[in-house]
Amino acid sequence: MAKLKFDLQKILLDYIKKYPNSSSREIDEGLGNVVAFATVKRTITTLLDKNFVATTGRGKATKYNISKGLEVLFPIDIDAYFEKEIDEREVKEGFSFELIKEVLNEIPLFTTDEMEKLNHLQNNFTQNISKLSKAEYQTEFERLAIDLSWKSSQIEGNTYSLLETEKLLKEKETAAGKTKDEAVMLLNHKAALDFILENPDYVNPLSVSRIEDIHSLLVEGLGIDRNIRNRRVGISGTNYKPLDNTFQIEEALENMCVLVNNKENVFEKGLLTLVLLSYIQPFSDGNKRTARIISNAILINYKYCPLSFRTVDSIDYKKAMLIFYEQNNISAFKNIFIEQFEFAVKTYF
Repeated sequence: MAKLKFDLQKILLDYIKKYPNSSSREIDEGLGNVVAFATVKRTITTLLDKNFVATTGRGKATKYNISKGLEVLFPIDIDAYFEKEIDEREVKEGFSFELIKEVLNEIPLFTTDEMEKLNHLQNNFTQNISKLSKAEYQTEFERLAIDLSWKSSQIEGNTYSLLETEKLLKEKETAAGKTKDEAVMLLNHKAALDFILENPDYVNPLSVSRIEDIHSLLVEGLGIDRNIRNRRVGISGTNYKPLDNTFQIEEALENMCVLVNNKENVFEKGLLTLVLLSYIQPFSDGNKRTARIISNAILINYKYCPLSFRTVDSIDYKKAMLIFYEQNNISAFKNIFIEQFEFAVKTYF
């Protein structure tokens, strides 16, 4: 049954693509009455909730068209997508200003069901922390900070184990056989998180200068250039090419800040910061680290549960990010965000 529903959704989307501005009755008749009209209408309602289609008119005069959200939100089969080698995939090679200035500004990113789940989890988090003293909250935050510092660094290739990370951050004990830079990377994460905890409103509103400040904390002592890059960068595993003009990079960052600041939904603010800072690649290195810390800073500012990403698979994280780079599709990364928010609420505080 689930397969039939999914197939019907695809059939309806294909029809609306081919025959835009169609009414529900016209869609039903155009499909040859393959299912009951009531089923067609229910499926269209589902597509509306998922932001795959948009409407014009009202009542019997309602017409349906493909939404700008379809390309961004429609689920992609990750395994099938990466069966193709890098040069076989059809990708959006260039950066899209329209994506940030128009598309993401106009569409909700979460369905009704997803928002109900996230809000329920957030309510649980709010109730939990209301029972904690300030000292107890800080103890729990430190536990999450250790996990986040470890996983965020692991995603970037750091080889410290979680236990070694805990010893480093708590006792300043470096692990044998590891490089100095690996230890510095982890300590920088903790320093940035401590700064955010002490200054929870630092990125509200979000600004380019505040993003640069957090990046500076994360790359301290690692020999990485600070401030907006002025040279081209490539991303391994993809043919997507980030902007290489400093002025355009700054413009993209400004557009991102406007988008995030204007969004009322805190979950959307957090998710958009995660993917767009990585997409823009404003720095020569440390972009995804900065994205994870600033996204969490936004959640913390609004008293939402931060994410540690502890259980996310590093390869899955990178694949979800590559899909956004190449297709501007956020579905895989949105799933990671929801899963990690649920894990954080149930694990910490």
